[in-house]
Amino acid sequence: MIRRTLAITRKEVIHILRDPRTLAIMFLMPVMQLILFGYTATTDIGLLPTVVLDQDRTLQSRELVDAYRASNYFDILFYVRSEAELGRLIDGGQAKAGVIIPTGYGRRLTAENRASIAFVIDGSMPSVATTAFSAAQTVAQAQSTVLIQRVYGIEVDEQPGIDVRPRVWYNPDMKSANFMIPGLMAMILQVQSTILTALSIVREKEEGTIEQLIVTPLRSMELIVGKVTPYMVISLFNLMEVLLIGVFWFGVPINGNILLLLALGLLALLVSLGIGLFNSTIASTQQEAIFLTFFLMLPFIFLSGFFFPLEAMPKVLQWISYFIPLRYLLVIVRGIVLKGAGLSILWDQAAALALFAIVMLALAASRFRKRL
Repeated sequence: MIRRTLAITRKEVIHILRDPRTLAIMFLMPVMQLILFGYTATTDIGLLPTVVLDQDRTLQSRELVDAYRASNYFDILFYVRSEAELGRLIDGGQAKAGVIIPTGYGRRLTAENRASIAFVIDGSMPSVATTAFSAAQTVAQAQSTVLIQRVYGIEVDEQPGIDVRPRVWYNPDMKSANFMIPGLMAMILQVQSTILTALSIVREKEEGTIEQLIVTPLRSMELIVGKVTPYMVISLFNLMEVLLIGVFWFGVPINGNILLLLALGLLALLVSLGIGLFNSTIASTQQEAIFLTFFLMLPFIFLSGFFFPLEAMPKVLQWISYFIPLRYLLVIVRGIVLKGAGLSILWDQAAALALFAIVMLALAASRFRKRL
């Protein structure tokens, strides 16, 4: 049995090595995906193009503009003289936010210790608008603190009230890369390994070599294991590849046990390879196999919690997500990388992946029939 399985594995390795362009794509595609998504799939907003309409032109108004400029959120690029000019810049997309300081701002601030400004935000991108809205309020509150200290000569900490000192665990800088990169590792691992194996048996059909396998004494499971092994090695290498890029390029810390991450990543690979092989037994052509894989991957990505929190989804979709392996893999990767979680915490996620692996590999083996 072992000799027959190794023979199939050797055959698959030779086929992979005979196509150097595909081999290069196998190793370069995860790198390209991680770098592209790592820089583009982010919720961090920095240096938002901002326009200022200062109708007051006083020391106080300039201090407020300087406070917004000093933050890491707003890049003061334009000064205009009218609201119409401000509106044109935001309508045209040159500016995403606008500060309107009315006439008399400095006078009211001096006489009443209170004044109002208008802050215009481009809401066409809600994620950007939400961050800009919070940042605008934060800068204004910080400036108010400075004014209180200047006018009354007392520290804010000495005033009566509730002092809230928030602490953020696991990602204290709240960098979106620390959240997105581990998710991308899981997504790339599952998508690529599924696509690679989805083509394996279909390729045998298209090239006419399936007949040679039919006349051999191979059992279905031996063929499946032989087909899976080379792609498992490639996928494990790719996992190490994206881990190194995530750590040394994007600066994502790994707080947990990397050996546990690799072991559970191997378990997740078995699930992906089983899904890919099952698809390849259904499809008749390589193009059909690819389309079928992408058809499955889209709901996998969107219903797994990769982009959007599962708690925000309707209950029906939350129940469906329990049948998506990527859901469990995301919890494992983010748990180990960000939280330093161990197997005692992640055992239920690992058990779910093990069940998926057994079911999918068994289905793939049962679907394969040694006949034309």
